[in-house]
Amino acid sequence: MVERYGVFTQRIARISRCIRRLKAEEMALFGLKGPHVSCLYYLGLDGPQTAAELSERCDEDKAAVSRTLEFLLQNGYVTTEAVSRRYRSPLYLTDRGREVFAALQARIASMEDAASMGLTEEQRSKMYAALELICGNLERLCAAEQEDTL
Repeated sequence: MVERYGVFTQRIARISRCIRRLKAEEMALFGLKGPHVSCLYYLGLDGPQTAAELSERCDEDKAAVSRTLEFLLQNGYVTTEAVSRRYRSPLYLTDRGREVFAALQARIASMEDAASMGLTEEQRSKMYAALELICGNLERLCAAEQEDTL
């Protein structure tokens, strides 16, 4: 079992590196990287959010999200209605931000199709259900480990 688990984690790591590289190459066309892409993605997916909400959703610290939002605001990807205390106000995608979000969604769909080529819709559905279960289990394990160290 340990050997199978090790192979499994190596495959996940390899897939994750591949996806990050493809995402980075695609978003470099828009001058974006890392947290910029995550914030744009979640604003497009979930709608307006505050900096605190984005920090939690993107699993990034508040300082990184703050720098990212400053970049996105200055470059016209997002906007907010508030002039002061803008990081406590919801942020919205601009037309430019929605364009990048659409490109990102298309790229993700293309990658999902290519990665799951040869799978039936039923197999794909089962794969996603299994991955969701694995992710939930890993999150619970990490949370339990953190509690043990406190």
